Amino acid sequence: MIKSVRDIGDVRGKVIFVRVDFNVPITGDNLADDFRIKRPLETINLLRERGANLILSSHPDPEDSSARPLCEILETFFSVTFVEDYYPNTPDFKDLFAKTQVVFLENLRKHKEEKENDDNFAKHLASFADYYVNEAFAVTHREHASIIGVPKYIPAFSGLSLEKEMTNLSQAFNPPKPFLFILGGAKFETKIPLLKKFLNLADKVFVGGALANDLLKAKGVDVGHSLVSTTNIDIREFLSGKLILPVDVVAKNGDVTSVKEIDQVRDGDVIVDVGPKSISNLQKEVNDSKFVLWNGPLGNYELGFKQGTDDLAKCIAESPATTIVGGGDTVASISELKLNEKFTFVSTGGGAMLDFLANETLPGIEALNGK
Repeated sequence: MIKSVRDIGDVRGKVIFVRVDFNVPITGDNLADDFRIKRPLETINLLRERGANLILSSHPDPEDSSARPLCEILETFFSVTFVEDYYPNTPDFKDLFAKTQVVFLENLRKHKEEKENDDNFAKHLASFADYYVNEAFAVTHREHASIIGVPKYIPAFSGLSLEKEMTNLSQAFNPPKPFLFILGGAKFETKIPLLKKFLNLADKVFVGGALANDLLKAKGVDVGHSLVSTTNIDIREFLSGKLILPVDVVAKNGDVTSVKEIDQVRDGDVIVDVGPKSISNLQKEVNDSKFVLWNGPLGNYELGFKQGTDDLAKCIAESPATTIVGGGDTVASISELKLNEKFTFVSTGGGAMLDFLANETLPGIEALNGK
Protein backbone atom coordinates (compact mmCIF):
# COMPACT_ATOMS: atom_id res chain seq x y z
CA MET A 1 0.00 0.00 0.00
CA ILE A 2 1.46 3.35 -1.06
CA LYS A 3 1.93 5.80 1.78
CA SER A 4 0.47 9.26 1.23
CA VAL A 5 2.22 12.52 2.02
CA ARG A 6 -0.85 13.26 4.16
CA ASP A 7 0.39 10.58 6.55
CA ILE A 8 4.02 11.63 6.64
CA GLY A 9 3.76 12.74 10.28
CA ASP A 10 5.72 15.45 12.07
CA VAL A 11 8.17 16.91 9.58
CA ARG A 12 9.03 20.20 11.26
CA GLY A 13 12.71 20.82 10.62
CA LYS A 14 13.00 17.68 8.48
CA VAL A 15 14.30 17.69 4.90
CA ILE A 16 12.10 16.27 2.14
CA PHE A 17 13.33 15.42 -1.34
CA VAL A 18 10.42 16.15 -3.71
CA ARG A 19 10.71 14.88 -7.28
CA VAL A 20 8.57 17.13 -9.47
CA ASP A 21 8.16 17.36 -13.23
CA PHE A 22 8.63 20.97 -14.25
CA ASN A 23 9.55 20.13 -17.84
CA VAL A 24 7.44 22.96 -19.23
CA PRO A 25 7.68 24.99 -22.46
CA ILE A 26 9.55 28.28 -21.99
CA THR A 27 9.85 30.73 -24.89
CA GLY A 28 12.36 33.47 -24.09
CA ASP A 29 11.31 34.75 -20.69
CA ASN A 30 7.73 33.53 -21.10
CA LEU A 31 6.23 30.37 -19.68
CA ALA A 32 3.87 28.98 -22.31
CA ASP A 33 1.93 26.79 -19.88
CA ASP A 34 2.21 26.53 -16.07
CA PHE A 35 -0.04 23.45 -15.84
CA ARG A 36 2.69 21.10 -14.60
CA ILE A 37 4.12 23.67 -12.21
CA LYS A 38 0.81 24.34 -10.47
CA ARG A 39 -0.13 20.66 -10.00
CA PRO A 40 2.37 19.83 -7.19
CA LEU A 41 1.91 23.17 -5.38
CA GLU A 42 -0.70 21.66 -3.07
CA THR A 43 1.84 19.13 -1.81
CA ILE A 44 4.66 21.67 -1.65
CA ASN A 45 2.54 24.14 0.34
CA LEU A 46 1.30 21.39 2.67
CA LEU A 47 4.87 20.44 3.56
CA ARG A 48 5.96 24.06 3.90
CA GLU A 49 3.07 24.75 6.27
CA ARG A 50 4.12 21.76 8.37
CA GLY A 51 7.58 23.27 8.74
CA ALA A 52 9.56 20.99 6.46
CA ASN A 53 12.55 22.06 4.39
CA LEU A 54 12.22 21.03 0.74
CA ILE A 55 14.65 19.98 -1.95
CA LEU A 56 12.86 20.14 -5.30
CA SER A 57 14.36 18.29 -8.26
CA SER A 58 13.32 18.11 -11.89
CA HIS A 59 14.62 18.23 -15.45
CA PRO A 60 13.96 20.56 -18.38
CA ASP A 61 14.51 19.70 -22.03
CA PRO A 62 16.92 19.73 -23.74
CA GLU A 63 18.83 17.62 -21.27
CA ASP A 64 21.93 19.83 -21.27
CA SER A 65 19.94 22.98 -20.48
CA SER A 66 19.85 24.68 -17.11
CA ALA A 67 16.91 24.50 -14.70
CA ARG A 68 17.64 28.04 -13.50
CA PRO A 69 14.78 29.60 -15.54
CA LEU A 70 12.40 27.22 -13.76
CA CYS A 71 13.75 28.41 -10.43
CA GLU A 72 12.95 31.98 -11.44
CA ILE A 73 9.37 30.92 -12.24
CA LEU A 74 9.05 29.25 -8.84
CA GLU A 75 10.06 32.54 -7.23
CA THR A 76 6.61 33.85 -8.18
CA PHE A 77 5.09 31.30 -5.79
CA PHE A 78 7.59 31.18 -2.89
CA SER A 79 11.19 32.00 -2.02
CA VAL A 80 13.59 29.44 -3.45
CA THR A 81 17.37 29.04 -3.74
CA PHE A 82 18.97 27.48 -6.82
CA VAL A 83 21.65 24.82 -6.23
CA GLU A 84 23.92 24.27 -9.22
CA ASP A 85 26.62 22.00 -7.78
CA TYR A 86 25.36 18.96 -5.86
CA TYR A 87 27.12 15.93 -7.38
CA PRO A 88 29.56 14.49 -6.49
CA ASN A 89 29.82 17.29 -3.93
CA THR A 90 27.28 17.75 -1.16
CA PRO A 91 25.95 21.29 -0.63
CA ASP A 92 25.77 22.77 2.85
CA PHE A 93 22.00 22.37 3.09
CA LYS A 94 21.97 23.43 6.74
CA ASP A 95 23.33 26.82 5.73
CA LEU A 96 20.94 27.04 2.76
CA PHE A 97 17.89 26.23 4.84
CA ALA A 98 18.87 28.90 7.33
CA LYS A 99 18.11 31.38 4.52
CA THR A 100 15.20 29.75 2.68
CA GLN A 101 12.78 26.87 3.15
CA VAL A 102 12.97 25.59 -0.43
CA VAL A 103 15.96 24.80 -2.66
CA PHE A 104 15.83 23.74 -6.29
CA LEU A 105 18.47 21.49 -7.83
CA GLU A 106 20.03 21.98 -11.24
CA ASN A 107 18.75 19.78 -14.09
CA LEU A 108 19.01 16.16 -12.92
CA ARG A 109 19.64 14.92 -16.45
CA LYS A 110 22.84 16.93 -16.72
CA HIS A 111 24.20 13.92 -14.84
CA LYS A 112 24.20 10.76 -16.98
CA GLU A 113 23.82 8.80 -13.76
CA GLU A 114 20.18 9.94 -13.52
CA LYS A 115 18.95 8.13 -16.64
CA GLU A 116 21.29 5.21 -15.94
CA ASN A 117 19.68 4.78 -12.51
CA ASP A 118 23.17 4.74 -11.03
CA ASP A 119 22.95 3.45 -7.48
CA ASN A 120 25.68 5.74 -6.14
CA PHE A 121 23.90 8.76 -7.62
CA ALA A 122 20.58 7.69 -6.08
CA LYS A 123 22.23 7.09 -2.72
CA HIS A 124 23.90 10.50 -2.92
CA LEU A 125 20.58 12.26 -3.59
CA ALA A 126 18.91 10.31 -0.78
CA SER A 127 21.63 11.40 1.64
CA PHE A 128 20.34 14.99 1.35
CA ALA A 129 16.96 14.26 2.94
CA ASP A 130 14.93 12.46 5.58
CA TYR A 131 11.99 11.63 3.31
CA TYR A 132 11.16 11.27 -0.38
CA VAL A 133 7.95 12.41 -2.12
CA ASN A 134 7.04 11.62 -5.73
CA GLU A 135 5.08 14.43 -7.41
CA ALA A 136 6.28 13.70 -10.93
CA PHE A 137 3.65 11.43 -12.49
CA ALA A 138 4.68 12.37 -16.04
CA VAL A 139 8.09 10.71 -15.57
CA THR A 140 7.08 7.98 -13.12
CA HIS A 141 7.26 5.45 -15.97
CA ARG A 142 11.01 6.14 -16.21
CA GLU A 143 13.44 3.87 -14.37
CA HIS A 144 15.67 6.78 -13.39
CA ALA A 145 17.65 7.33 -10.20
CA SER A 146 15.40 10.07 -8.81
CA ILE A 147 12.27 7.99 -9.55
CA ILE A 148 13.09 4.44 -8.48
CA GLY A 149 16.56 4.74 -6.89
CA VAL A 150 16.13 7.31 -4.12
CA PRO A 151 13.06 5.58 -2.56
CA LYS A 152 15.25 2.58 -1.74
CA TYR A 153 17.19 4.58 0.83
CA ILE A 154 14.72 6.86 2.64
CA PRO A 155 11.01 6.58 3.54
CA ALA A 156 8.96 7.31 0.42
CA PHE A 157 5.49 8.79 -0.05
CA SER A 158 3.17 9.70 -2.90
CA GLY A 159 2.31 13.35 -3.40
CA LEU A 160 -1.27 14.59 -3.65
CA SER A 161 -1.07 15.11 -7.40
CA LEU A 162 0.30 11.60 -7.96
CA GLU A 163 -2.59 10.22 -5.90
CA LYS A 164 -5.10 12.09 -8.06
CA GLU A 165 -3.51 10.73 -11.22
CA MET A 166 -3.81 7.14 -10.01
CA THR A 167 -7.35 7.58 -8.69
CA ASN A 168 -8.73 9.27 -11.78
CA LEU A 169 -7.00 7.13 -14.39
CA SER A 170 -8.02 3.96 -12.55
CA GLN A 171 -11.64 4.79 -13.33
CA ALA A 172 -10.91 3.52 -16.85
CA PHE A 173 -10.55 -0.05 -15.53
CA ASN A 174 -14.19 -0.20 -14.40
CA PRO A 175 -15.89 2.79 -16.02
CA PRO A 176 -19.53 3.79 -16.37
CA LYS A 177 -20.99 2.70 -19.68
CA PRO A 178 -21.12 3.55 -22.53
CA PHE A 179 -17.34 4.08 -22.53
CA LEU A 180 -15.57 5.83 -25.43
CA PHE A 181 -11.79 5.56 -25.72
CA ILE A 182 -10.00 7.96 -28.08
CA LEU A 183 -6.38 7.33 -28.99
CA GLY A 184 -4.21 9.55 -31.18
CA GLY A 185 -0.53 10.16 -31.81
CA ALA A 186 1.95 7.90 -33.56
CA LYS A 187 4.13 4.79 -32.99
CA PHE A 188 1.53 2.08 -33.45
CA GLU A 189 3.83 -0.69 -32.20
CA THR A 190 4.12 0.92 -28.74
CA LYS A 191 0.33 1.25 -28.42
CA ILE A 192 -0.58 -2.34 -29.30
CA PRO A 193 -1.07 -3.58 -25.67
CA LEU A 194 -3.18 -0.52 -24.88
CA LEU A 195 -5.34 -0.90 -27.98
CA LYS A 196 -5.91 -4.59 -27.31
CA LYS A 197 -6.90 -3.88 -23.71
CA PHE A 198 -9.37 -1.11 -24.45
CA LEU A 199 -10.96 -2.84 -27.42
CA ASN A 200 -12.11 -5.24 -24.68
CA LEU A 201 -12.93 -2.67 -21.98
CA ALA A 202 -14.50 0.14 -24.01
CA ASP A 203 -17.75 0.17 -25.96
CA LYS A 204 -16.22 2.20 -28.80
CA VAL A 205 -12.59 3.01 -29.68
CA PHE A 206 -11.72 5.87 -32.03
CA VAL A 207 -8.19 5.92 -33.41
CA GLY A 208 -6.80 9.08 -35.02
CA GLY A 209 -3.40 10.61 -35.70
CA ALA A 210 -0.72 8.62 -37.48
CA LEU A 211 -2.01 5.50 -35.68
CA ALA A 212 -5.07 5.60 -37.93
CA ASN A 213 -2.87 5.39 -41.04
CA ASP A 214 -1.83 1.86 -40.11
CA LEU A 215 -5.42 0.74 -39.62
CA LEU A 216 -6.65 2.44 -42.78
CA LYS A 217 -3.86 0.79 -44.71
CA ALA A 218 -4.84 -2.58 -43.21
CA LYS A 219 -8.33 -1.96 -44.59
CA GLY A 220 -6.87 -1.49 -48.04
CA VAL A 221 -6.92 2.30 -48.16
CA ASP A 222 -4.10 3.96 -50.13
CA VAL A 223 -2.60 6.35 -47.54
CA GLY A 224 0.00 7.67 -49.95
CA HIS A 225 3.26 8.72 -48.31
CA SER A 226 1.64 9.15 -44.88
CA LEU A 227 3.52 8.02 -41.80
CA VAL A 228 2.92 4.33 -41.05
CA SER A 229 4.46 1.85 -38.66
CA THR A 230 7.08 -0.72 -39.64
CA THR A 231 5.67 -3.33 -37.27
CA ASN A 232 5.27 -6.92 -38.45
CA ILE A 233 2.15 -7.38 -36.33
CA ASP A 234 -0.96 -8.34 -38.29
CA ILE A 235 -2.91 -5.13 -37.68
CA ARG A 236 -6.08 -6.58 -39.19
CA GLU A 237 -6.88 -8.19 -35.83
CA PHE A 238 -7.74 -4.71 -34.50
CA LEU A 239 -10.42 -4.07 -37.10
CA SER A 240 -13.29 -5.03 -34.82
CA GLY A 241 -16.82 -3.67 -34.73
CA LYS A 242 -15.88 -1.42 -31.80
CA LEU A 243 -13.23 0.39 -33.81
CA ILE A 244 -14.01 3.80 -35.33
CA LEU A 245 -11.67 5.31 -37.93
CA PRO A 246 -11.64 8.70 -39.69
CA VAL A 247 -14.03 8.93 -42.63
CA ASP A 248 -12.32 11.99 -44.05
CA VAL A 249 -8.86 13.48 -43.66
CA VAL A 250 -6.87 16.60 -44.25
CA ALA A 251 -4.15 15.79 -46.77
CA LYS A 252 -1.09 17.87 -47.57
CA ASN A 253 0.52 17.68 -50.98
CA GLY A 254 3.38 20.16 -51.22
CA ASP A 255 2.04 23.54 -50.12
CA VAL A 256 -1.56 22.61 -50.86
CA THR A 257 -3.73 21.49 -47.95
CA SER A 258 -7.23 20.24 -48.64
CA VAL A 259 -9.96 18.14 -47.08
CA LYS A 260 -10.42 14.91 -48.99
CA GLU A 261 -12.55 11.81 -48.68
CA ILE A 262 -10.50 8.91 -47.39
CA ASP A 263 -10.95 6.86 -50.57
CA GLN A 264 -9.49 9.70 -52.62
CA VAL A 265 -6.10 9.85 -50.87
CA ARG A 266 -3.65 8.99 -53.61
CA ASP A 267 0.05 8.34 -53.89
CA GLY A 268 2.01 11.49 -53.15
CA ASP A 269 -0.40 12.83 -50.55
CA VAL A 270 0.33 12.88 -46.83
CA ILE A 271 -2.44 12.69 -44.24
CA VAL A 272 -1.89 15.36 -41.58
CA ASP A 273 -5.23 15.58 -39.71
CA VAL A 274 -8.75 14.20 -39.46
CA GLY A 275 -11.48 15.96 -41.37
CA PRO A 276 -14.70 17.66 -40.21
CA LYS A 277 -16.98 14.67 -41.01
CA SER A 278 -14.85 12.53 -38.70
CA ILE A 279 -15.21 15.07 -35.89
CA SER A 280 -18.96 15.32 -36.49
CA ASN A 281 -19.29 11.52 -36.25
CA LEU A 282 -17.10 11.47 -33.17
CA GLN A 283 -19.18 14.17 -31.50
CA LYS A 284 -22.22 11.88 -31.72
CA GLU A 285 -20.25 9.15 -29.97
CA VAL A 286 -19.13 11.60 -27.26
CA ASN A 287 -22.72 12.72 -26.69
CA ASP A 288 -23.85 9.11 -26.29
CA SER A 289 -21.10 8.23 -23.78
CA LYS A 290 -20.99 8.41 -20.00
CA PHE A 291 -17.21 8.03 -19.82
CA VAL A 292 -14.68 9.45 -22.30
CA LEU A 293 -10.94 8.78 -22.10
CA TRP A 294 -8.67 10.57 -24.58
CA ASN A 295 -4.91 10.60 -25.14
CA GLY A 296 -3.01 11.93 -28.14
CA PRO A 297 -3.59 14.46 -30.95
CA LEU A 298 -5.63 13.62 -34.03
CA GLY A 299 -3.23 15.35 -36.43
CA ASN A 300 0.40 16.33 -36.83
CA TYR A 301 0.18 18.83 -34.01
CA GLU A 302 3.86 19.79 -34.02
CA LEU A 303 3.60 20.97 -37.62
CA GLY A 304 0.53 23.05 -36.83
CA PHE A 305 -2.20 20.67 -38.01
CA LYS A 306 -4.34 20.90 -34.89
CA GLN A 307 -7.83 21.74 -36.09
CA GLY A 308 -9.15 18.22 -35.48
CA THR A 309 -7.60 18.09 -32.00
CA ASP A 310 -8.96 21.53 -31.07
CA ASP A 311 -12.45 20.70 -32.39
CA LEU A 312 -12.51 17.44 -30.44
CA ALA A 313 -11.39 19.22 -27.28
CA LYS A 314 -14.29 21.65 -27.62
CA CYS A 315 -16.91 18.96 -28.10
CA ILE A 316 -15.63 16.80 -25.20
CA ALA A 317 -15.52 19.90 -22.99
CA GLU A 318 -19.28 20.31 -23.51
CA SER A 319 -20.07 16.71 -22.62
CA PRO A 320 -21.78 15.91 -19.29
CA ALA A 321 -19.87 12.60 -19.22
CA THR A 322 -16.90 11.85 -17.00
CA THR A 323 -14.04 13.09 -19.18
CA ILE A 324 -10.37 12.24 -18.62
CA VAL A 325 -7.68 13.45 -21.00
CA GLY A 326 -3.89 13.52 -21.22
CA GLY A 327 -0.87 13.66 -23.50
CA GLY A 328 1.41 16.62 -24.14
CA ASP A 329 -0.17 17.91 -27.36
CA THR A 330 -3.67 17.10 -26.16
CA VAL A 331 -3.15 19.11 -22.98
CA ALA A 332 -1.50 21.91 -24.96
CA SER A 333 -4.66 22.20 -27.06
CA ILE A 334 -6.91 22.23 -24.00
CA SER A 335 -4.76 24.81 -22.23
CA GLU A 336 -4.56 27.06 -25.28
CA LEU A 337 -8.35 26.94 -25.57
CA LYS A 338 -8.63 27.58 -21.80
CA LEU A 339 -10.80 24.51 -21.34
CA ASN A 340 -8.92 22.79 -18.47
CA GLU A 341 -11.75 23.33 -16.00
CA LYS A 342 -14.29 21.79 -18.41
CA PHE A 343 -12.84 18.29 -18.04
CA THR A 344 -13.28 15.93 -15.10
CA PHE A 345 -9.53 15.38 -14.97
CA VAL A 346 -6.55 16.44 -17.07
CA SER A 347 -3.51 14.21 -16.63
CA THR A 348 0.02 15.61 -16.61
CA GLY A 349 1.24 12.41 -18.24
CA GLY A 350 1.70 11.45 -21.86
CA GLY A 351 3.70 8.24 -22.01
CA ALA A 352 3.18 7.74 -18.28
CA MET A 353 -0.59 7.91 -18.71
CA LEU A 354 -0.48 5.34 -21.53
CA ASP A 355 1.80 3.01 -19.55
CA PHE A 356 -0.38 3.29 -16.45
CA LEU A 357 -3.52 2.53 -18.47
CA ALA A 358 -1.83 -0.48 -20.06
CA ASN A 359 -0.15 -1.90 -16.94
CA GLU A 360 -2.19 -0.38 -14.06
CA THR A 361 1.03 0.62 -12.34
CA LEU A 362 4.39 2.29 -13.11
CA PRO A 363 8.02 1.71 -12.01
CA GLY A 364 7.95 4.80 -9.78
CA ILE A 365 4.73 3.66 -8.11
CA GLU A 366 6.23 0.22 -7.48
CA ALA A 367 9.28 1.95 -5.95
CA LEU A 368 7.01 3.70 -3.44
CA ASN A 369 5.70 0.25 -2.53
CA GLY A 370 9.25 -0.90 -1.83
CA LYS A 371 9.39 -3.09 -4.93
